[in-house]
Amino acid sequence: MARPRGNDRSAAVRPDGGRRDFLAKVVAVACGGLATLPPVVAGLWAFLDPLGRARGAASFLSVADLAAIPDDGLPRQFPVITDRVDAWTGFAAEPVGAVYLSREKGSREVRALSATCPHAGCFIDLEKATQCFRCPCHNSSFTLDGSIVNPSPSPRAMDELECRVGGNGQVEVKWQKYRAGVAEKVVQG
Repeated sequence: MARPRGNDRSAAVRPDGGRRDFLAKVVAVACGGLATLPPVVAGLWAFLDPLGRARGAASFLSVADLAAIPDDGLPRQFPVITDRVDAWTGFAAEPVGAVYLSREKGSREVRALSATCPHAGCFIDLEKATQCFRCPCHNSSFTLDGSIVNPSPSPRAMDELECRVGGNGQVEVKWQKYRAGVAEKVVQG
């Protein structure tokens, strides 16, 4: 007759759902959760990154050389060029708008008007024949100093921008966009 071995535990059946099994399952779930946390957080961060970026405060951008602006009082159009970031994509030296610059006889002081219509955001043209600014979208009209010519659908005059002349003769404009269609001059965010 064969004797049962002392180490044979196959005869002893462990009850299902014991404490060790429960703890093993809890540790496995916790480890799995911790392992998936970094990729989930990284994915959310990459997805929401453009929303969390602070909008850049207005900065002075070099627009033209003072010698390029005749001192006859008539506005001249100049492009505003800067680096631009659109969500995840960056663009170097991209035109972001335009300004009209003018200066009076013998003066180094320059006046800057945004070329964006305050009515609907269209691009304003300078009509040399009539000596006024005109928006082709809804026929808003402005004098050479940017005042409204009534009747006009525009709720306010052209937006004047802060402007300075640097020591090297470069004209710098504090580039800002304003909300269209409102009477108050509100910076667009």
